Amino acid sequence: MSTSALSLPPSPIPLLTSVASYRQWRQRAFDERKSVGFVPTMGALHDGHLSLVQKSLAENELTVLSIFVNPAQFAPHEDLATYPRTLPGDLKLLTAQQVTVGETVRKASAVFLPSVQDMYPSGISQDISAQKGAFVEIKGYGHQMEGASRPTFFRGVVTVVTKLFNAVQPTNAYFGQKDIQQALLLRRLCKDLLLPHPEADHVHIVPTSRDPNDGLALSSRNAYLTANERKFAPALYKALQYAESAWTTGESKDRCISKAIAVIDEVKAQATIDGVDMRLDYIEMNDSETFDILDASSNNQLPGDIPVILSGALWVGKTRLIDNIVVSDLNRIIR
Repeated sequence: MSTSALSLPPSPIPLLTSVASYRQWRQRAFDERKSVGFVPTMGALHDGHLSLVQKSLAENELTVLSIFVNPAQFAPHEDLATYPRTLPGDLKLLTAQQVTVGETVRKASAVFLPSVQDMYPSGISQDISAQKGAFVEIKGYGHQMEGASRPTFFRGVVTVVTKLFNAVQPTNAYFGQKDIQQALLLRRLCKDLLLPHPEADHVHIVPTSRDPNDGLALSSRNAYLTANERKFAPALYKALQYAESAWTTGESKDRCISKAIAVIDEVKAQATIDGVDMRLDYIEMNDSETFDILDASSNNQLPGDIPVILSGALWVGKTRLIDNIVVSDLNRIIR
């Protein structure tokens, strides 16, 4: 996304379009010993992003939001070219956010808008075999869940967030539960690479923001849904809720998943009548620490009370939706 000074909309929030200009801003914050909260995004902001901003404003003296559509996390067949880019609207939403702490009204302090050239000095291709330069991988944790369907995704995410953390040097960083595997991988990244900004305990995961009427998880990609498709989009969350209820009563993982799939099949039948194509990618239950798939006979009496991630992905038309519910001790993850 071009972020040249000539193309930027007016904004009361400082817009920092290079790593060099951001680092000058960050040095002043270091000198003033002020905490910096960081909300990394790809833009197309919605209430889910704004909930992260609100938490950062409440917990930090300064808050920075980045907008960068990261080529490295899109496979060649995915939607990089069509991903929503709505910078003027994003800035309008961000400008309206504020939190009062004591007698101080806190608002967003800066927006970081780096260029692709700044973020990938050696260049970037969506084709991994053609890529050159330094990339970051987390071995053993990126092939399950979302990684099974999008095998190059987490390599791209972890690489760009490592770069953003190195540039932004936040005290705290904020991610949404909707992308829970990503957020947990980033905690592990900070722990394994001994990152000081942020430390692993300062990577915060905030509960998923949902449509108040039907529970659909808010996502920038929801904008792709037609009005007819939107009617069927909440099916995934409904299915996960059925599985969660079955798990709570002590049923096996296999039975929980079967009940969730039955919900999808029922909605899919109606969607087909209405001319909407629905296709389930997966529904699964995974250990939140290892991401290993639970045994089919597992139930809610698991040893160690490790939180379980109940997650899924569903295609509605040409839009792929993801969602999850954390069962067991939510507070061990969401904080």
